[in-house]
Amino acid sequence: MCSISVLILTLNEEANLAECLESCSWCDDIVVFDSFSTDRTPEIALLGGVRFFQRRFDNYAAQRNAGMTEVEYKHPWVLMVDADERTPMDLVAESQRRVAGADDGTVMFRMRRKDFFLGRWLRRSSGYPTWFGRLVRVGRVRVEREVNEEYIADGAIAYLEAHLHHYPFNKGIAYWYERHNRYSTMEALAQVQEAQAPWSMKSLMSADPIERRRALKRLAYRLPMRPGLVFLYWYVIRLGFLDGRAGLAFSSMRATYELFIDLKVLEADRRRSGAPV
Repeated sequence: MCSISVLILTLNEEANLAECLESCSWCDDIVVFDSFSTDRTPEIALLGGVRFFQRRFDNYAAQRNAGMTEVEYKHPWVLMVDADERTPMDLVAESQRRVAGADDGTVMFRMRRKDFFLGRWLRRSSGYPTWFGRLVRVGRVRVEREVNEEYIADGAIAYLEAHLHHYPFNKGIAYWYERHNRYSTMEALAQVQEAQAPWSMKSLMSADPIERRRALKRLAYRLPMRPGLVFLYWYVIRLGFLDGRAGLAFSSMRATYELFIDLKVLEADRRRSGAPV
């Protein structure tokens, strides 16, 4: 018996949506929350028999929060899935079992994701394992931060063993760069705002993986020659070279993304001081 609804955010996802919906066919309450796509995304959603809503995009946190608060769901739990993600049956089975046994104080389940590139799972160079708070009790979780969102739970958090499957290159490598150019702008603005946020070794040693990741990012943004260090970290220290050609390519792309962020932070600092860019 289904006890979980599904929320899918979309913007021009005709390359991904049909396969995503097929992977979610176990669910009897799928909501596509669209940002006024100009391709066949609305048509595919409606042909798929799902509920379809639209809202102008402003940022990722606001869009997810709106999807959670402006729609009435059939079930008390919602699994948030991106269009380029798939829900394998081991994740579905575990999710159904865990929410059925969850007490009233448990409001969110975190899960990991397998990223695929050039036909293989990027186990080492993708940052795995990164935990995402995607299975949430309606009304008990909010999303903060405009990009690389953080999920704030009003209650206890538990963890799932199974994984989402993620195909970030289904729309092509050029699109990945286009999207991460936008992400880097939002990330740079967030870094400027968070530059004075406190950092401590205690946070880096926290038992909470999200808190550890947040502290590690704050530390990393204080380091010189950060993009090169990012490449060395993912490709050498995290053994990304064992991911083969895909690991080399993805580690290089990650370093480029970090360079975009650093340059945009520098640009913002110079504009704020009145210096020419």
